[in-house]
Amino acid sequence: MVNQTFEQFPETLWVASVQVATVWTNPESAREMDRFGTSNPTNMDKWIESLTFEQRVALCDENRVQTQLLYGEMVLISEVQDDWAHVIIPSQPSHKDDRGYPGWVPVKQLKKVAKRDWRCSKTAAVTEKFAWLETESGEHFLKISYQTQLPLVKEHTDRVEVMTPHGPLFIKKAAVTVFRATTGLEKQDGSKVVQAGEQFLGLEYFWGGMSSFGYDCSGFSYAMHKANGYLIPRDAGDQAENGEKVSYDQLLPGDLIFFAYEEGKGGLHHVGIYYGDEKMLHSPKTGKRIEIIALEGTVYERELCAATRYWHREELK
Repeated sequence: MVNQTFEQFPETLWVASVQVATVWTNPESAREMDRFGTSNPTNMDKWIESLTFEQRVALCDENRVQTQLLYGEMVLISEVQDDWAHVIIPSQPSHKDDRGYPGWVPVKQLKKVAKRDWRCSKTAAVTEKFAWLETESGEHFLKISYQTQLPLVKEHTDRVEVMTPHGPLFIKKAAVTVFRATTGLEKQDGSKVVQAGEQFLGLEYFWGGMSSFGYDCSGFSYAMHKANGYLIPRDAGDQAENGEKVSYDQLLPGDLIFFAYEEGKGGLHHVGIYYGDEKMLHSPKTGKRIEIIALEGTVYERELCAATRYWHREELK
């Protein structure tokens, strides 16, 4: 993650107050069957497991979901309609808005916090697939995703104390890495991007997914870069347009490779992480799971249309 800056935020911040807040296209996008994902608290496991294949596909085909927010992620609110807030997400760059990714979130999934409480010198980032926020007595409070990042209050012997939308809580020290908010997570090379992604092999694809409960293709590449110190655009099209362009014969592990319809000449529709040895690590589509595949002889080989690199050797010296 790049430096955390607060200049664009007012003295009172709005942050996601659920384990994962789904960002919808408009207030009418959420369905009754999505209630476990629009409630507070959410139950992401139950929501995802309860949806049929057709209901999951509709999240994309009917343009219902845009992206997701992790617990504690900051937003700007531009408008409120009844029980819904139109938000801008500065931590998710997008061509849709210069300030960050736009969309709609239930107001009840957001909470006001004091800017002074969120502006800490250090941040704790979850490095395991999931971690439990605990009360002081050790009782489980909330299951949170990989790369949830919260302001550090204090380091204890075996736990870290973090500031949350629900006040100070604790996480096992082994489940996080602590970094200086002014410098961000240490930048790693492309092999570390791949290594971060390997732990999610077998995880089911989820449209709009930005968490270890389920990633979509560009959410997966975004999160694995975030875990290694790089803030990249949220969507595949923006990821292809930005970054350093790489020729196919110069691909290295951790580079992003992109695919378009009509054998690479049509609309861009997918992104994967180059694994090395002509293979790709990716989150394919609804009904499939994160996998490593050889490109040779596949539709992806014919549809390859671009490659970019966001990690840079000079930054690692």
